[in-house]
Amino acid sequence: MDLSGLKSASGARKKRKRVGRGRASGHGKTCGRGHKGQKSRSGVTLRPGFEGGQMPLHRRLPKRGFHHEKRWPTAVVNVDTLERIFDDGTEVTSAMLVEAGLAQALPGGVKVLGRGEIKSRLTLKVQAVSPSARAKIEAAGGSVEIVANNEPDGGARVRARKE
Repeated sequence: MDLSGLKSASGARKKRKRVGRGRASGHGKTCGRGHKGQKSRSGVTLRPGFEGGQMPLHRRLPKRGFHHEKRWPTAVVNVDTLERIFDDGTEVTSAMLVEAGLAQALPGGVKVLGRGEIKSRLTLKVQAVSPSARAKIEAAGGSVEIVANNEPDGGARVRARKE
């Protein structure tokens, strides 16, 4: 056995379609392009969704809903998670939640929700807090400060990680 005896497996190489080589070839005359029309001519390029000048489907169908430009998705972190991660007397910011791996960057910032119990006195500086979470944090001796997300990049954008 030597290199000159190597062959491709059967079906591995396909013959090129040679069009316009007479009727006997099976690809003569119109060369597989059909009869007349824009797509039978050379140099045709049609954009996706073009329907030959007919009103395209994406314009025939009705439009629904709208995009609220000032509504951003917010991350959620629960008070029981804060209790588990942070020590008593800590000032917790959204950037710290990102560093701790509890959240990921998002334009709406972070919202603290009230699942679970909290005993630590924490000072929270976040973008939003639910009424039940605020009540639990203040009952434990902590405080909550709502900070705006007015930096150009959205400040400390966060999204809660699946726990």
